[in-house]
Amino acid sequence: MTTVTVRKDHDQVYRGFTCTGHADYARRGQPDILCAAISALVIGTVNSLEELAGEKMTVVTEETSGLIRCDFQGKLQEGSVLLVDAMVFNLENLSREYGENYLQVKFEEV
Repeated sequence: MTTVTVRKDHDQVYRGFTCTGHADYARRGQPDILCAAISALVIGTVNSLEELAGEKMTVVTEETSGLIRCDFQGKLQEGSVLLVDAMVFNLENLSREYGENYLQVKFEEV
């Protein structure tokens, strides 16, 4: 199962997010479309925040465990908030469609 934990402070300002695990949706030996969709959303958001929006962040990845951890170094610009909102919206839709046995989206106050 993949878990995405979105971190916000007490003012509901994004501070980062962590994606861990593998969805394991596909049958053994078959491509995992859910894992690919999750990866595309998360990696695409990280790349867009960095390259298009110029946000400063620390990113840690570990392919074997499926870890992607993104910590924002400051408050996000308005357009960047929209990018993260879109990622969360789409991940929540995937979780509803494929089931929480494969993808869970959680929120954590930091």
